[in-house]
Amino acid sequence: MTQSVAVAFTGASGIPYGLRLVECLLRAGHRVSLVYSQAAQIVAAQEAGLVLPAQPREARRAVAARLGLAEDGLTVYGREDWNSPLASGSGAPDAYVICPCTMGTLAKVAAGIADDLLTRAADVVLKEGRKLVLVPRETPFSVIHLENMLRLARAGAVILPPSPGFYNGPASVQDLVDFVVARILDQLGVAHTLQPRWGNPAPRAAARRGAANNMEPRSGELPSPPPRRGAGGG
Repeated sequence: MTQSVAVAFTGASGIPYGLRLVECLLRAGHRVSLVYSQAAQIVAAQEAGLVLPAQPREARRAVAARLGLAEDGLTVYGREDWNSPLASGSGAPDAYVICPCTMGTLAKVAAGIADDLLTRAADVVLKEGRKLVLVPRETPFSVIHLENMLRLARAGAVILPPSPGFYNGPASVQDLVDFVVARILDQLGVAHTLQPRWGNPAPRAAARRGAANNMEPRSGELPSPPPRRGAGGG
């Protein structure tokens, strides 16, 4: 079934996650509404070499061209577009993903501050009982960050830090990106083949490769202790 999914880019590092998510949703035939912060425009240029124009129509063209897709199914809204369907419960999307999500954006959503379309859309999705997924890209987390996440989790949001696993034997940065995006798609109920499921041969094959490279101790053996460092080691 076709879904309406809103995606927001904010100024946290991790724009490749957001772009890949938009690409996968569009390729799967879902409708995507995109909104992004001013800081996200800077990060997109730094991390992806992507210029996100302030004008929504131009931004739609730029994103579609970057993904190698037609513009059909993609709508871009300005941050102050209060006439957007995202600003009202009567036009709320089926799901909303903020990816990547800054701690400032997360704090605003946790406090119910809806001072632009990006945060208002989160407020709407929560009050309408729709799926809200936040992908917070920060480390380490402070107590304030953790308390805000707990508050949102109790309100029904999904907190999904971009923490890629290595049991599938990733061979590239794209594999690590796809691992995280696969977890987001799972939360949205969107079928995908980005990563093999646990229990498939791939994880076992990766383990065998590690053993062959002496990365794991043989049965009954303990790994050798690391060499001792001098006083200046750290």
